[in-house]
Amino acid sequence: MTARHPWEGDVRARLYERVRERGYDTLTAFAEARPAVPLHGLADELGEDDVAAVQVFSGLLAEAEQSLRVTRLVRDVLVRELSDDFPDGWPAVMDDDARMDVAIALGRWSGYTPETHQKRVDRASDVLLSNPPFPGWRPLGPDDELLRTLLPDDEA
Repeated sequence: MTARHPWEGDVRARLYERVRERGYDTLTAFAEARPAVPLHGLADELGEDDVAAVQVFSGLLAEAEQSLRVTRLVRDVLVRELSDDFPDGWPAVMDDDARMDVAIALGRWSGYTPETHQKRVDRASDVLLSNPPFPGWRPLGPDDELLRTLLPDDEA
């Protein structure tokens, strides 16, 4: 089941074939074993030439919807975005350049956010920009205390 382009062939089947080859039953289990690895890093690991980050996200979202854990996935995506842009943690100084970098990371996060959670993500982003976390803050997973405060689980 190979393809030369991420959008050729059966994307879903390709993703799950690659996940199973690596010893996981679900895309979520695969991703959870790699906390804070950006979505593009997960995609590259599953197929540098034929898997795209948005495809990984789509599969993760489908699994999160099925297990009623979308809010946790939304937090997880923020962790992955921040890890990619700020490997040493939250900027120590929030000058114009740092604010722009943070805004770009938050914008990418928002782009991956399902419509059902968009308003909550917008509010959380506003809080992070207006009341930045301590310098060096680096959430390592979706269960980070600050993230759970900003986006508490609400699924039943």
